[in-house]
Amino acid sequence: MNIKRFHAATSREALAKARMAFGEGTLILSNRPTANGVEVVATAEDALGSIDQAHEGFQAERRLDVAHTPTPSRKPLQERAALEVRNPVKEDTEQLAMSTLSFQDYVRERMLRRRHEALQDNRPLDAAMLERGPEPARERPAPAQVVRHNPLRPVQPMPEAPMRNPVRREHAAPSLAAPAVDPQGLMHELQSMKELIEDRFNTLSWLGQARQNPIHSNLMLKMIRAGYSPSLARAILERMPEDMDAAESVRWLMDVLERNLRTDAGGRPLYEEGGIFALVGSTGVGKTTTTAKLAAMCARIHGPGSVGLITLDTYRVGAHDQLRSYGRMLGIVAHLAHDRAALQDLLGLLSSKKMVLIDTTGIAPRDPRKRDMLEVLDLPHVNRLLVLNASCHGDTLDDTLTAFKTDGSQQAILSKVDEAVKLGPAIDALIRHQMVLRGVTNGQRVPEDWEAADAHKLVGASMRSPVRSAFDPKASDLNFFFSHAPDHVREKGMIDA
Repeated sequence: MNIKRFHAATSREALAKARMAFGEGTLILSNRPTANGVEVVATAEDALGSIDQAHEGFQAERRLDVAHTPTPSRKPLQERAALEVRNPVKEDTEQLAMSTLSFQDYVRERMLRRRHEALQDNRPLDAAMLERGPEPARERPAPAQVVRHNPLRPVQPMPEAPMRNPVRREHAAPSLAAPAVDPQGLMHELQSMKELIEDRFNTLSWLGQARQNPIHSNLMLKMIRAGYSPSLARAILERMPEDMDAAESVRWLMDVLERNLRTDAGGRPLYEEGGIFALVGSTGVGKTTTTAKLAAMCARIHGPGSVGLITLDTYRVGAHDQLRSYGRMLGIVAHLAHDRAALQDLLGLLSSKKMVLIDTTGIAPRDPRKRDMLEVLDLPHVNRLLVLNASCHGDTLDDTLTAFKTDGSQQAILSKVDEAVKLGPAIDALIRHQMVLRGVTNGQRVPEDWEAADAHKLVGASMRSPVRSAFDPKASDLNFFFSHAPDHVREKGMIDA
């Protein structure tokens, strides 16, 4: 077989060279690019005839060999290796003078035949197993000796085998019962869903009403900016008549707030009424200063001998000395009580006084000692006055009122009014908790900075708040404050509109 390689700059030139060498019957075997151009491997078509003849002769000879080959027997590996050595592949290729393609087919078929023969043969026996020889016969166990009964010998009792208690495995039957449904929980879920739906419908109706009536929106925004809670503002504005203009609606709103803020304007003030009063509240709200102001007002009218001062503040450093200093200025003796028994003795000693004031320790609303202090004050004829800081946040005032107010007389004093930026949170908390405001303090002077509780003045001051802060909502944020009014605001009749 004549095969040649041709190199040229282009494929066309290489093909022309091949045709010049082999003529028109040129057969291109391969074509690949090189560094100098193109390399073409070609041969003549006449060479294919000799390849086909050689391949057919090889196939015929292989079929003849297969026909005369006996059935492969199970021979050792040494014999098969010797046979392969006697018939090497090189001799076959030299005899057949095969081409490259025919040689590849021959090698592939030979490898497949060898693999097939290897799969049919069994695995050779291990040489170590052959050297060991046959295994010795195992000794059979001797048959059990049968004991025959001899009447001349006493019968020996057979040892009893220990009885095995069968272990009973109790398989618990799977519980197929469905979990019980709690009717109370189901009713609670349904009630919550009902309240949510009502809340959404009320909000939608309120938004529609506010868009139709801009006066409601303006008043709502004004109250929220003044510090009032959205729940109280909505509860009031829902009762506002619709046939009012802007000025009339503002006056109506202030009248409603004044009527709902309970004060002692219709009765006598504290220092004229007299009695036993214990001032309670959080730390730093001004209880000691307020006690001195009330004592000074009562001493101015009824004389220093009509006032008694007692302090229970043994925790704060200098608390007794501070009240004693105020008493020395007023000509009143300040007493110290360490426990409930001492307080009872002092109250019996001061029973002839017009007014007895008890200063207590400032305790946080969630302090566990608060209960102990209130139990000390749980005595007959002792009225509690809750002192509230007007400058506190609305949530703080709510927490304080919830912790200190009692079921009996619910009275409060609003302190530090001069420090409050907005009075709306304090008035809102007093209205919602229905506390009676007994007085207002707006400074440190004793007793000049004591004022009677005036609802008209306080509400007017709260609505005239000129301060603008970053906490004030905008008109576009008004939708976030349209929430359903709490049920306790409606049920208890807190709003008198």
